[in-house]
Amino acid sequence: MDKISDNVLKAKQRFSIIGNSPALIAAIERAVKVAPIDLSVLVTGESGSGKEFFPKIIHAFGARKHKKYIAVNCGAIPEGTIDSELFGHEKGSFTGAISARKGYFEEADGGTIFLDEVAELPMTTQARLLRVLETGEFLKVGSSVVQKTDIRIVAATNVNLLKAVEKGRFREDLYYRLSTVVINVPSLHDRGEDIPLLARKFAADFSEKYLTAPITFSEDARRAMTLYRWPGNVRQLKNIVEQLALFEAGNEITRRIFIETLPLDYSGASSLVAKPHDVSYETEREMLWQLVYAMRNDIAELRAKIDGKENPGMTSTYSAAQSLIKYHPDAAVSYESTDEPTIEDVEATPTLEDSEKDAIASALRRNNGNKKLAAQQLNISQRTLYRKIHEFGLDLTEGSESDNDEQ
Repeated sequence: MDKISDNVLKAKQRFSIIGNSPALIAAIERAVKVAPIDLSVLVTGESGSGKEFFPKIIHAFGARKHKKYIAVNCGAIPEGTIDSELFGHEKGSFTGAISARKGYFEEADGGTIFLDEVAELPMTTQARLLRVLETGEFLKVGSSVVQKTDIRIVAATNVNLLKAVEKGRFREDLYYRLSTVVINVPSLHDRGEDIPLLARKFAADFSEKYLTAPITFSEDARRAMTLYRWPGNVRQLKNIVEQLALFEAGNEITRRIFIETLPLDYSGASSLVAKPHDVSYETEREMLWQLVYAMRNDIAELRAKIDGKENPGMTSTYSAAQSLIKYHPDAAVSYESTDEPTIEDVEATPTLEDSEKDAIASALRRNNGNKKLAAQQLNISQRTLYRKIHEFGLDLTEGSESDNDEQ
C-alpha cells in the first residue's frame, strides 16, 4: 500500500475515522486536496457509509475553518418550509411568520454549508440554490431585496443524480454546478479488513461506556463479517456489534452467534455474500469456495463427535443443520429425515470440487433447471453458472424450457 500522507493521517485522527482500505484512503485524500480550493463538492455513497465526515474534513482543512459550518438534512425539512429554512423570510410573508428570520445561507456567510440528501430538494428550491452557486445572490421568502452571501457548498446524496436528471427530478444545470469535484465514499462491504477493525472499535466503545465485559470475535466470525454485504453499511455494523456487546458480554462471538444476530432479508434468510452484480467472477468463485469450506468443517466436526461416541441427539444435529442452512440456504445439505444420522451418513467428507458440483446440481433441481433462478440462489452470475455446468459436465438438457422464458 502507498504511503499515507500526513494530512490524511491527521484527518483520520481528528474525526476518528477507522480503516485503511485503499478506497477509503483515496476518498479522504481527495477531500484533503480539494479543501483549500473553493470549489463545490458532491459526496456520493450508500446510506450509512459515512458521507458526513467528508464535508467536515473539507471545512477543517480549508481557508474557511474559522467560520461557521452548518449541516442541513434536506430530506428532513418539509417542502413548505425549506425555502424559509435555507434563505430566511420576512415578517408576515406567510401564516406564522410573526418576525423576520435569517436562513442558513445568511447565518453561514463566509463559512461552509453541508446539504445532505440534496436530491430531496424541491425543484423550486433547486432553482434558488443554482442562483446562489452562480452569483452568490438569494432572496428571502416574502422579500424583493437581493442579498449576497459568500459561502462554500458541499452536497451529499445516496441517489444517482444523473438518473434523477433523466427522470426530471433534478436540474441538470444544478447537478453540474454541484459536482465540480466528486468524492465517492466506498460501501462497507468494499472495505474488506476494515470491517473487523470497526467491529472491535465499536465493541470497545460500548464496553467502556456501559461498563460491560468486553467481547471478542473468533476468526470464523471475522471472516463471516467480511463476506456479509452490509446493506446498512457502517451504521448497521455498529448496531449489530452493540447488540452482541450487550447480550453476549464477556463471550467470544462465533460465526454462528454472528449469523443469528443478522436481520433477515425479504426472503426470510440472512445473506453472507454480496449481490452477484457487485462482484467479479474471481470473487464469486472465492465466496463459493469459502462457503463450501465452512460446510465441510461443520460436517467434519459432526463426524468427530460421532466417532468419539458422543450422542449428538436429534436436537444438536438439527441445530447444526439449521446453522449450515442459514449460513448458505442453497448449500447441498439436507436433513429432511427424522432418523438420527449414522456414521455412514458423514463418513465420506466430500472434496471441494464435489461439494461445489453438488451445490450447483441441487440448485438446478430445485428450480426445475431454470439457470437464472439457480444463479441467483447461488449468488453467482449466469455466466459463471454456465461455465461451471460445462466444467463439471452437468446435464444441460434439464430445464431448457425454463431458460427460454428468460430470453
